[in-house]
Amino acid sequence: MHDETMTQRFLRRIEVPIDADATYKNDHWTNRDLIPMPVERRTYAIWSYFIYWCISGMCISAYTTGSTLLAYGLTPQQAIGALVIGGFCTGLLSVACGWMGERHHIGFTVSSRFTWGMRGAYFPVLIRTFTTIFWDGLQAYWGGQAMTVTLGAIITGLAHMDQTLAGGILYTKDLIGMIIYYIFFIAIMRIPPERLQKPFIVSSILFGGTLIGLLAWAVSNVHGPGPLFKEPGNPAHGSIGWSMMFAITSVLGAWGGGTLGQSDWTRYANRPYAPTLSQMVAAPVTIIVTAVVGIVVTACGDQILGEVIWQPFTLLARIQEFYGGSPRARAGVFFAGLGCVCAQLGISIVLNSVSAGMDLAGLSPKYLNIRRGAYVLAAFGMLSNPWQYLSNAATFLTVLSGFGIFLAPFTGVMLADYLVVRRCIIKLEDCYVGDSTSLYWYWHGFHWRALLAWVIGVFPTMPGFIMSVRDATAYNSWIRLFNIAFFVGLAVSFAAFWLICIITPPPGVGVGLTYHDETRAFGDKEEVSSSRASTGDEKHVEVDEKEV
Repeated sequence: MHDETMTQRFLRRIEVPIDADATYKNDHWTNRDLIPMPVERRTYAIWSYFIYWCISGMCISAYTTGSTLLAYGLTPQQAIGALVIGGFCTGLLSVACGWMGERHHIGFTVSSRFTWGMRGAYFPVLIRTFTTIFWDGLQAYWGGQAMTVTLGAIITGLAHMDQTLAGGILYTKDLIGMIIYYIFFIAIMRIPPERLQKPFIVSSILFGGTLIGLLAWAVSNVHGPGPLFKEPGNPAHGSIGWSMMFAITSVLGAWGGGTLGQSDWTRYANRPYAPTLSQMVAAPVTIIVTAVVGIVVTACGDQILGEVIWQPFTLLARIQEFYGGSPRARAGVFFAGLGCVCAQLGISIVLNSVSAGMDLAGLSPKYLNIRRGAYVLAAFGMLSNPWQYLSNAATFLTVLSGFGIFLAPFTGVMLADYLVVRRCIIKLEDCYVGDSTSLYWYWHGFHWRALLAWVIGVFPTMPGFIMSVRDATAYNSWIRLFNIAFFVGLAVSFAAFWLICIITPPPGVGVGLTYHDETRAFGDKEEVSSSRASTGDEKHVEVDEKEV
């Protein structure tokens, strides 16, 4: 072996580990977390996906969804109707987006390669990673606030700490809570995704207890669901139809990123159709129930406390003050706050860390895996200073929500390509070949049909997005299209890609299988063994690139 420089030795040492009996190697396209999920790592059964949706649907974001729906001027009854429709649409979309994970055991990062080209796949991956960084920072900041409330129930001095940082927009106690939150997050991320079922169960039980406790407190004090359910609605701009459409789209948009990356989790299914029942039943039920609880508790809390508080951890802090910090109130706030912390940890892992970790692994497979990618995401989330952009929350959340105009067309293009154009038939091994011998190399590694369809899908909603950022009170036809951006972007990009492929069919259609061939090895075992024997290295393996 030739002499290695210090840099080469360092780079070799920080390569991600591979399995002891690996038939693949870490290269520009492949590592342990990017290959089709091996049988031994497919540990998610039907009940596992039910717990997954308890995390994804029973979360603080779902709890506060009612604030968005009521802001459109709907009555609580109409908002619940929008939740039902939006929840079931979310379930259907989850089934469609998760199908490639069930059948081929690959995630969004790899599936983007046959749709966008081996190099073009970096584009959707980078866009999703960029938006996830800010969402992760936001979720971590809320998790830190929930942690502060939980600890403040024990250490009352922390609850009353009024010192601020960052020009007065960040409470010192919230920064302390955020740091503690990240310590727990980093510890949990050391658990591989295929073994997260038990932590998910604990999180679901604790936050479920928080919802039951808050609902019991609210209803028992007001003796009913609150006066809000008796008030007439005031539809935005006088149209119930448009308000309902806006509400349904907001539900879909809230879980749009999760449905786009469903295959990141369905690839862990231990048999076909394992995720389907939960996607069709647990997804809508958990979203609907949690949002309805949020509406009822907020309405009752307004009557009890005299103010509208949508964030549950903020409500808990107010409850502790309302009851004068009594031992019973502090005990209740502690356990309810703990449920909020666990909910934030769970949703950050489900919707942010694992998916973004795999995206980052796809950018540099040789040195990043899901775990390392999640740590990088956490660092960037912290560095994004979420307290800064939340200081102008209305504009920021409009911009961040507006990223849905980019994600929805990604979903439309992906579904059209996989389900309609290719009819679920792909040549999986070519998703790991980065040269012109791959079916998915297209033009220098880029698939122009996908890019064109995506641009067509983005165009109708872009003017409304720009107008909304400039003037939140603006309302016209472009704004209406922007408010239903998820439907428009998905439908237009889906139809555009399908039509483009009818006119100019892409290469490789019909070549491959509708499932993952378990006998397919990513490399040659004899050469792997020979390489290990010659180098004595059990962690890193030299394999000819043509065999990957």
